[in-house]
Amino acid sequence: MQRTLRADLKNPDEFAVTVELVLAPTPRGGPVDNAKIIAEDALKDGRVSAVSITDNPGGNPSLSPDVLAREILALGMDVVVHMTCRDLNRAGLESRALALSRMGITNILALTGDYPVSGFGGQGAPVFDLDSVTLLRLLKDVESRVKAQDDDGGFFLGSGVSPFKATEAECFLQYTKLKLKVGGGVQFFVTQLGYDARKFQEVLQMERLLGIERPTLASLYFLMGGAAKAINAGKVPGAVVTRPLLERILAEGGDDKGAKRAAAIERTARLGAIIKGLGYRGVHIGGIHKSFKTFDEILTRMTELEDRWQEFLPEFDLPMADGYYMFEKDPDTTLSTDVPSPRVSRCGLFEKMNLQAMRLAHYLFFRFDAPLAPTYHKLAKLLDSSEAGRRITKAFERPMKELLFDCKDCGDCALQHVSFLCPESQCPKHQRNGPCGGSLEGRCEVWPDRECVWVRCYNRMASIGKTAEIGSEVVPPRLWSCEGASSWLNFHLHRDHQSLPPETMAPFQKDWSKEEPQPKEPETSEPEAADTNPSAATEKDNAPAT
Repeated sequence: MQRTLRADLKNPDEFAVTVELVLAPTPRGGPVDNAKIIAEDALKDGRVSAVSITDNPGGNPSLSPDVLAREILALGMDVVVHMTCRDLNRAGLESRALALSRMGITNILALTGDYPVSGFGGQGAPVFDLDSVTLLRLLKDVESRVKAQDDDGGFFLGSGVSPFKATEAECFLQYTKLKLKVGGGVQFFVTQLGYDARKFQEVLQMERLLGIERPTLASLYFLMGGAAKAINAGKVPGAVVTRPLLERILAEGGDDKGAKRAAAIERTARLGAIIKGLGYRGVHIGGIHKSFKTFDEILTRMTELEDRWQEFLPEFDLPMADGYYMFEKDPDTTLSTDVPSPRVSRCGLFEKMNLQAMRLAHYLFFRFDAPLAPTYHKLAKLLDSSEAGRRITKAFERPMKELLFDCKDCGDCALQHVSFLCPESQCPKHQRNGPCGGSLEGRCEVWPDRECVWVRCYNRMASIGKTAEIGSEVVPPRLWSCEGASSWLNFHLHRDHQSLPPETMAPFQKDWSKEEPQPKEPETSEPEAADTNPSAATEKDNAPAT
């Protein structure tokens, strides 16, 4: 293997390049064969650190990235596979992680994933049992168990960041989630797609401000008219092509396809030169599906232009309409200064009063250190001891919570984590650790007629000066064992996620960013107990999973 992504990102003298491969809903043929040929050519070229393979992009079924990744890895080309939370529950994701470890595929880009669009017989059911934060923690937990078996390997985990956001709330929340991912053990980041140099700069500024030391790759895309129209129309969640840029692209080259292609190569290379000049550790290049030739031309042109990157900044001064930036603009460079922008987002008076009332009720009735907590526990135990008691509790709880929160009766309430807004009923991806990256101008990716629930959460918390509480801890995934039961009883009887046993909570409480490699136990020639007691080994192997 000539290069690896891990080695290139750990070497400050290297500029990493990953090439995105998009597969098709077929095991062989055009797109799949082209993807493998691109990987072979990338290996021969020598400038590419790894190829990166998407996981059912856009919510459409395609060949599993794991299959082709194994073939490409065997050629000697390093591979990154994308893993999303859309299609598999936590058991399926863990099984896939174990399979990847077995196959020697260690680079994983952990993402929430796009909402399902199509599938056999129609749209598939969205899963989203985990989010990108809890997925990272699952992968670190799997890794620790694999290493305990004397495996020297380990995952190299990446995740995404979406800086191309229009509102103060969206911007703040993306960087809040960035911190949670660092605590979850992420080792590199890849940005979403956009064409605003100041937003690319903002990611690096926020990483420095937050003390985040993780190599970051910026997404580049070979952008021509068709893709530009789709992104401008909001059909690629999280990606942004503004109207002025779209008009510029549509006017390029007239009817000359060769001229249009040349303009797209030049634009991609110029943005790539800016990316390198800003201090990114690499680029992630997508939008090319037929041959490696276009990648070659972009990389070659980037090298030719890299010393002139500041000349091209005005071309990428492409803000979203009324877009918010975390730092004030420098009029001389079109980039940002290091002066933070003022935060002015707030919610309405009614929402503020509602939040204050809910926080008071939560403090009085749903805290383990509440003054009457022992009394509530005894009452809950009494009510839960009979069917009649459980029915009475639900008769009070369900109508009230349906009216106030549009409750979906999950039994494992997360209202307190989202400023008393329900992530089950008001987020189609059920995000409990901050928003996905798909919102557009504060609106939900899936329900564009609604404001993103996490944007509402931020605005509510900003109104009372408590935004620091957002993302202050990792929220474990929903406990499906609580489904349909009273969340009041589950809380007071210590059955919901807030009372998980220490061994279950450990992966969520641990700061994986500070994980230190543990020395292995010295080998011994003494046989272990299981070797001399077959019955003990059999008993252990057949023990029920907990």
